[in-house]
Amino acid sequence: MKFILFCEGWTEDKALPDFLRRWLHTQFSIRIGVKTVRFNGWQQMVQDAPVKARLHLQQQDVIAVIGLLDLYGPTFYPPDKCTVAERYEWAKSHIEKNVGASWYRQHFAVHEVEAWILSQPDLLPSAVKKKLPGTAQHPETVNFNEPPAYLLDRLYEEALKKRYKKVANGKDLFSKLDPNIVRSKCPYFKRLSDDLVELAKSKGLT
Repeated sequence: MKFILFCEGWTEDKALPDFLRRWLHTQFSIRIGVKTVRFNGWQQMVQDAPVKARLHLQQQDVIAVIGLLDLYGPTFYPPDKCTVAERYEWAKSHIEKNVGASWYRQHFAVHEVEAWILSQPDLLPSAVKKKLPGTAQHPETVNFNEPPAYLLDRLYEEALKKRYKKVANGKDLFSKLDPNIVRSKCPYFKRLSDDLVELAKSKGLT
């Protein structure tokens, strides 16, 4: 049995299946897979998710389809939706309604999946870790003004004189990341990871 994860970037495509599987393996006695379907940007996911989700949900071994986007980046939020909570709830409801499938769930990384890396700063090079701002203690508050990947890129440049590579560095850091630490510091990730467990249990998995 497996989850299908809709994502929009190479970091998510390469790094998240193993990361999410490690979380699921702490919760279930059987092995649960995570297979990514990568879209070319958030617009394509919003447009194509209804058709593609229903196709994947026809497969007998699929538990559910999970959509994951960065909260930073999309521009389809209504003008009156300005806060994290407002944008998250509106966009989640909007996409899930468009898909119209009971086994589809939309989630967002606040504000990017790199926020999850910030929850375990000891994984970062020491020179980069020393430069982390106080806001990084609560990773999901690293916001729209300088979202997590931009922050890491700036700090890598300042401390190491090289760029943060989202795919190469991100995959390496995610391979060492502890999902339980991320859950403790990132409430929106906790919401996603809890949803995975609830969906799997509702299919009778233990």
